Amino acid sequence: MAEAAGIGFESTLPRSPETSMLKQGSAIDRYFKISERGSNYSREIRGGFATFFAMSYIVVLNPLILSGTDSSGASLGFAAVAATTAFVAGIMTILMGAWAKHPFAIATGLGVNAFVAVTIASHPGLTWPDMMGLVMLSGLTMLILVLTGFRTAVFKAVPEALKTAIVVGIGLFIALIGLVNAGFVRRIPDAAGTTVPLGLGVDGKLLGWPTLVFVVGLVLTIALVVRKVRGAILIGIIVSTALAAILEFTLHIGPSFDGKTYNPRGWSLVAPKFTEWAAPDLSLIGKANPIGAFQHLGIIAATLLAFVILLSIFFDAMGTMVGLAREAGNIDKHGNIPNVDRVLQVDALGAIIGGGSSVSSNQIFVESGAGIGEGARTGLASIVTGLLFLVAMFFTPLINLVPFEAVAPALVVVGFMMVSQVGKIHWQDWGVGIPAFLTMALMPFTYSIANGLGAGFISFALIRTFQGRAREVHPLMWAVAAAFLLFFGIGPVEEILGVK
Repeated sequence: MAEAAGIGFESTLPRSPETSMLKQGSAIDRYFKISERGSNYSREIRGGFATFFAMSYIVVLNPLILSGTDSSGASLGFAAVAATTAFVAGIMTILMGAWAKHPFAIATGLGVNAFVAVTIASHPGLTWPDMMGLVMLSGLTMLILVLTGFRTAVFKAVPEALKTAIVVGIGLFIALIGLVNAGFVRRIPDAAGTTVPLGLGVDGKLLGWPTLVFVVGLVLTIALVVRKVRGAILIGIIVSTALAAILEFTLHIGPSFDGKTYNPRGWSLVAPKFTEWAAPDLSLIGKANPIGAFQHLGIIAATLLAFVILLSIFFDAMGTMVGLAREAGNIDKHGNIPNVDRVLQVDALGAIIGGGSSVSSNQIFVESGAGIGEGARTGLASIVTGLLFLVAMFFTPLINLVPFEAVAPALVVVGFMMVSQVGKIHWQDWGVGIPAFLTMALMPFTYSIANGLGAGFISFALIRTFQGRAREVHPLMWAVAAAFLLFFGIGPVEEILGVK
């Protein structure tokens, strides 16, 4: 966060009486280093709740993304995907908190799940167990790279300027997610006959009660943050949710899309409502088939698909981890993250278990920044978030009551906090300035952290070479740049190899 903006890291603020009591020696405090990181129990709990509310939408969205049928006509089932998504997210987030001790929450990663769904639809003969088996194998490969130290070595080989650019890029990405989820910024349909891809609201106008909820929430959250009110972000989410619920129950606004018709003035995805209790269906666990894709598609085609998944989860997690750790102040003077190996181990396990449970790869969520913005600095916040996900398996009314528009203000404010670090980049050195710019620009513009990283890494290696300073590029950066060249060129490679 930017101290110049009057916000500053929570860890730099005077410690509260509660923090002082923590320092006297509870086992929990010593284990999580709560007081050492300038936090306390209330901040960690508030942060855990804020992160949960910010990312709970995945329990509803993931079943929608994975709702198609495979070549055999089978589907995963909405209820089963929802319950399993919450269950795996809960277990993995608790593991992240207890083992890696960072306020990073984990759930099914957006991007990989969409790639899985599109692949299922476009490859005849491929089934859901086959595709989830590839996700599982990609996670296993990544775990091997972590255990051998390769993934950590890549992280340390990234120049500081690019690490800062990753933070800024993720900040812009988070803000865009918030603005789009709230309907404040929308994609303009191609049929509109315009070359402008995004616009303000509906036809350039801010219309609909959900948009009002977002605006009220944003103004309130900014006011509370500027006034340095404790729990500012969480208060903003709660008040916005209450306003949304009142409006929905009195005006019956409904969702923007009910499966048949589109209502641009409706709620983005989740219309605030209470739903009946239902026992969680966890029947998808253990259904993945690690060798099915190789049997149906052949070794070359299946390997290429697994490679794309591997690169995505490898670099998405690295970029997210850097951005969140820096925002939390959990990074040393050399730019290293404490327990980074453990963070990467849990992230790799998330891909293995997510694939094995048929809900796609589980990754660190950028929305963890909402909890960090609320003051979370340790793994205790992640344990709170994880427990809430486990509870959510049984009580979906809590999730369905919080619309995107109520959470989006928190993401926009956190985005500002992260972007404020842009001044740390030495822009006069074009060898890092241009790669940093490409990293920051492509993350939000392509809706992908991995794409931004790839553009930054490749351009860094090339420009340093053009400058006659190729020796300054770490060998691992050359290897990663080469891998990203293959990643971006996977389409032509598939055509050359005759893979559809």
